[in-house]
Parts: sequence; structure tokens; C-alpha cells
Amino acid sequence: MDSTTRFSDRVENYVRYRPTYPKEIIKCLEREIGFTAARIVADIGSGTGISTELFLQNGNTVYAVEPNKRMREKGEELLRRYPSFVGINGTAEQTTVDSGSIDVIVAGQAFHWFDRAKTKMEFWRIASPDAWIVLMWNDRQVESEFEKAYENLVVHYATDYTSANHRNISDEEIGSFFNPNPFTVQVFPNEQIFDFAGLKGRLLSSSYIPNEQHSNHEEMIAELQHLYKTHEAHDRVRFGYMTKFYVGKAR
Repeated sequence: MDSTTRFSDRVENYVRYRPTYPKEIIKCLEREIGFTAARIVADIGSGTGISTELFLQNGNTVYAVEPNKRMREKGEELLRRYPSFVGINGTAEQTTVDSGSIDVIVAGQAFHWFDRAKTKMEFWRIASPDAWIVLMWNDRQVESEFEKAYENLVVHYATDYTSANHRNISDEEIGSFFNPNPFTVQVFPNEQIFDFAGLKGRLLSSSYIPNEQHSNHEEMIAELQHLYKTHEAHDRVRFGYMTKFYVGKAR
């Protein structure tokens, strides 16, 4: 499936049920790179704007680059109240952003979809002389009995989970992207608490999960209901995440 269109039928669930990023990320950037509200940010593969809003709330001007029309338009709808938000129809490989104009280049939950060689050249092009690259993912944990059962359900019903899973990218591959510059890694805890409607929405926000038209959809939702009843406490279940956060110089 084309990575630029695969989330088109997931937009509402993506907005409502995907995790945000810890606000500690901003504090970490302030310590690590002297980040301030004056820095110009480009959020590449910005989707509906989950990562974009983190920087808009800090007062930064953010160019949100997203190729998927429905995701981009939803982001524009949600974020237009911020005067420093700029939505752009572009890709990681062709952002259309002005050369040398960006101080911090961010990819939140998107880097694994990019053509890395072409993206690296494009990041070099748009980077200011002292620019930084920030890559981050909310990495869903598989530790509790509920989390293990959910992972088994995903593996069983997903259409292309193995190829679409961001966990396939190693630190060595990320290091190759930053090369010849070093990079640092930070990890922050994160979580989501769901009732059944939230759990269902979270499942259906993933592009590799069968949607309502798929022949396996009803069977999958019935199994999800059983999983929820087995593991809920006070009508809630918990997803644990570790937010991985990579920072290195662009040039």
C-alpha cells in the first residue's frame, strides 16, 4: 500500500485515539540544543498534527508537511487557530520548503515511511546552517498480559504489520541516516487509558488493521471485545508506551 495514501480511511480514529507526545520533549530540546520558541520547525509527515501541535504550543512557527490529502486537511482544520501554523502539501523527499529555512526538522511516527537517501538530501537542502533533526516514535509496549494479548490479535489480523512496523528500524539504520554526525537517544514513558470504544478506535487507527469492509473485520472486533472483558479493570485498559526520541545535527 502506498504510504502517502494508506491512512486516508483512518483519519477520525487517528485524531481521537493516537497518543500525544510527552511535553518533556520540549524541555529536553531546550537542554540539548538550546531550543527556543524562535526556532523554525518543519514537521515532516505531520499527519493530523499530533507532533506539530507540541511545537505550536511552545510558540514555534511550524511548517507541517503532509502528502495525504485527508490527513493534511484534518490537521489544517484542527490547527488553524495557531497563527504560526503553515500546512504544506509535500513529501519527505520533496517538501517544497525553502532552502536553508528550517532550524529543527522533525519526523514524528513517520520516518519509517521515508526513502531515506532522498530524504537525507532534502533535509540537507532545507536545513539552516545550525539545524537539527529530531526523530520520534511512541513505541507501544508489549509487557502486561493485556498488551501481549493485544499484540497477538494485531499480528493475527493485520494485513502487512511486519513491513509497516516502525520497530523494524534499528539504531544502526538511524545512525546511518545521521552519519557523519553523532546522535543522542532519549526515552520517555507515556500511556493511554481506554474504555472499549477507545480501544476499538485505537485498533482501527492503524493502517494495517482490516477496516469495516474487510471480511475479517467483525470476527476481529468480537475477539477484541473478548480480550477487553478478560483484561479490563474498572472498565479500563492501559497501553504503555516508551517515547523514543533521537536528536542529531542536520549538517
